Amino acid sequence: MITAARQRELAVQLINIQTELNRRMAKHHIYSFTKYTYPTIFNSTWLHESYYNMLERFIKGEIKKLMVFMPPQHGKSEGSTRRTPAKMLGDNPDKKIAIVSYNSTKARKFNREIQRIIDSPEFRAIYPDTKLSNGFDGYARTNDEFELVGHAGGLRSVGVGGPLTGETVDILIMDDLYKDAASAWSPTIRENVQDWYDTVAETRLHNGSQQLLVFTRWHPDDLAGKLLASEKDDWVVVAYPAIKVGPPNAYDPREEGEALYPEKHGLEKLNKIKNRNKHVFECLYQQNATSKVGRLYSLFRTYKVLPASQKKIVKAYVDTADTGKDYLCCIVYVETEFGIYILDVLYTQDPMETTEPLTANLLTKHKVQVARVESNNGGRGFARNVERELRLLQNIKTAVTWFTQTNNKDVRIFTQSAEVTNLVHMPEGWEELWPLFHKSVTEYMAQGGNEHDDAEDTLTGTVEFFGKDENIFVMEENLDKNKLGFF
Repeated sequence: MITAARQRELAVQLINIQTELNRRMAKHHIYSFTKYTYPTIFNSTWLHESYYNMLERFIKGEIKKLMVFMPPQHGKSEGSTRRTPAKMLGDNPDKKIAIVSYNSTKARKFNREIQRIIDSPEFRAIYPDTKLSNGFDGYARTNDEFELVGHAGGLRSVGVGGPLTGETVDILIMDDLYKDAASAWSPTIRENVQDWYDTVAETRLHNGSQQLLVFTRWHPDDLAGKLLASEKDDWVVVAYPAIKVGPPNAYDPREEGEALYPEKHGLEKLNKIKNRNKHVFECLYQQNATSKVGRLYSLFRTYKVLPASQKKIVKAYVDTADTGKDYLCCIVYVETEFGIYILDVLYTQDPMETTEPLTANLLTKHKVQVARVESNNGGRGFARNVERELRLLQNIKTAVTWFTQTNNKDVRIFTQSAEVTNLVHMPEGWEELWPLFHKSVTEYMAQGGNEHDDAEDTLTGTVEFFGKDENIFVMEENLDKNKLGFF
């Protein structure tokens, strides 16, 4: 009969044997390596096995250039930008690796996390020859760079725009080169990323260098789009949509409509996100950067009468014409806790000497409490002249304020498009009330090529200032719900 003490002894032996087997397996595959060095956190599914199999092919050099597109919170960076470089340096301490992210702060965070992996007892048990500096041996160890003691290899982390001068790069890992949708939709930022890649990153690569690119596809002309357009055959592309589209493939066994990681992101949650903002969902979760080829705005909500509310403020937002061909757009609306209800629109190419009194009349007619005017391109002078016209009309109710709009117009319109659709209510028959305005808004294309964007810019402004006028008194009188009095 086996005693209790002997049972405990055997149990410890079995644990030690399993630990040793895990240690030996960890050296031969990134999946096993991650399970061994990240045991308390790493709860793997078929997704992780599939993803890590692709990473293993990259580590072994079977794939020279790999792009991986995956939704947030699915373990993308853990595999690509933390565990993969750590294991590659364990396998070959002479490798020189560069980690790139959208800014230096994010890149340094990856650097510190990789250092903690290499410092861990689990890593040392697998790769005792891969060591970091103790601070007294002459090897570099900072948040930006570390060298491996006794070897030529190491790792350098930089933000986009940072230097790699004089550094040979064997492995280039690029993770989230765009911070968010606004960054990816900014032509300036996209151009900066492309220029940095062409003039800095690529100049440090040699014939045997490998590249791993992992991020969210926000725009068809992001770096991934540009690289695929010019050298598609050179890259292996792996995309994991949050909700499967199409039949199973070599690396994704799901049937159409199944969630990618249901244990953490189920279909109910994903569909709520999709219904809230379809375009963002297609990019961020489905990795479909071309989903916004069509019209930007979905169907607008309409209303017959204004809702009963304890919080009504009459506002106006004015975008003056940038050039002689552009439109002045003034939108008068009621803001309630339920949303934005458009009362009137002035949308015209007439000169300012005509639009200034027209705007003042509009503000007076609807008893507007606050009117915001973009001061760019003569907007400040326009606002002052409107104030003068208001005094002539003896209108002391309307407060006119102007401000400089510093954010990129295209980015603002795109990123706020879902909010415009969700918050803005048009009066029934608005297509007949303001046909030119209606045509501009409903035919505005998401991918550019639009002749004008003044109506869309002004609609965007209304939602940007939604709920930001708490200091303005709530109007005491109710608007006549039966007589909207359109201009």
